[in-house]
Amino acid sequence: MPGLRTGPRIPGRLSQVRPTVRGTAVLAAGLVLVVAGTVLGLTDVVGLGAAGLLVVAAAWTWMLARRIDRGPGALRVSRRVEPDPAVRGSQVTTRLLVSPVSPTATALGRLSRLQISEQAAGELCEHDALRAQVVSHPDRIAVRYRLRPEHRGRWALGPVLTSRVDLFGLVRAVQPLGEASTVSVRPRTTGLEVRGSRAFGDLARSASGARASSSDDSVLRDYVAGDDPRRVHWATAARRGQLMVRTDENAGMPPVTVLLDRGTLPPPGTDRASSTAQDGEWAIEAAASVAVMLLAAGHPVRLVTSSAAPAVGTFPQSTGRRSERAAQLLDDTIDLEGHTSPRDAERALATTADALRASRRPGELTVAVLAPLGPLSTSAVAPMAGTGDHWALVVAPGPLPDAALEDSLTTLRAVGWHAVAVDPRTSTISAAWNRLMEERR
Repeated sequence: MPGLRTGPRIPGRLSQVRPTVRGTAVLAAGLVLVVAGTVLGLTDVVGLGAAGLLVVAAAWTWMLARRIDRGPGALRVSRRVEPDPAVRGSQVTTRLLVSPVSPTATALGRLSRLQISEQAAGELCEHDALRAQVVSHPDRIAVRYRLRPEHRGRWALGPVLTSRVDLFGLVRAVQPLGEASTVSVRPRTTGLEVRGSRAFGDLARSASGARASSSDDSVLRDYVAGDDPRRVHWATAARRGQLMVRTDENAGMPPVTVLLDRGTLPPPGTDRASSTAQDGEWAIEAAASVAVMLLAAGHPVRLVTSSAAPAVGTFPQSTGRRSERAAQLLDDTIDLEGHTSPRDAERALATTADALRASRRPGELTVAVLAPLGPLSTSAVAPMAGTGDHWALVVAPGPLPDAALEDSLTTLRAVGWHAVAVDPRTSTISAAWNRLMEERR
């Protein structure tokens, strides 16, 4: 039955060959016979002991030279991970299949004596023990097990470790088989109240009435109480059994930029189980949740993270199917890390804010997830409000008042931002979003 290894991986593709208990006993007995025969002058006893040593040595050499993934008895492994990409904290099902490259007698015999174990990064199985379902057939071994990744990122799974013994059970060889897979883990997203999206253009959309939409500029979403009945797409509603509403992406739905300040994230190398790292994950998940919610409401959305060399042109307003757009936005968050220092974080936010102002589209709105601002970033972020509505969640862990936090809120609100302070250790993303919408009123 397979097991799960989370320790150091076996490097390279070479076998590790060691004597089994039986092989160790034969070695010890052979050595004793050689010594005793030499002392007593009994050549037959010396020959018998030497034969035992030679048998173990020959088996060791044979197992070292025989590669499990080459030759007439070669085996192969396939691995399938579902879902891929995974979501942090959600279950992932992995299926392994070990089978011969060619169903020769040598390969089938090797398969029957094979034991396998899986190697996995600790981030993929931090709390759960592996419970594998194994089904062995004469021509294959099928394994199914579940993981629960606890951390966002890209983590290695595999290669499979194979363990086999020679025909006499004298030595055991452990060798990697197949290639490692990379499991991408996205942040969790929280379902936010769609009523909040009305602040982002539902009134403008309703004002367009029942104007016909072409298939090029119209998408469908679920009906929400308060939507204009003239925009119900009756053909789709009849087919699906639920009301669907047309949303014109190019008419009435302003584009939205979701700005994530990487100053909310800890520096690279921080322990992912620390409270600081968890606060950063909260900020990422908040930004991702807002982006996905507004995308589902029909807005063109882009997710921009602060960078010392921002290229906002690489964050085009999302187009195409909503599921594909949401997947693209979430994929952009998988590899996010914090800046190396608070000063770097502030400079990056200021530079990004300047770039966003320069590339702003008419009517574009902004939702920002920010750390408390410093003097440099305040002078760049505050003027982004301009015309229209802008929203900010200022992430500040801890119950104690913070002068930088209060200054940030005061400055942002003074120039037209709707801003609230959020403690990620006590507030849920949904509660923070609802507070932000109440702030607007």
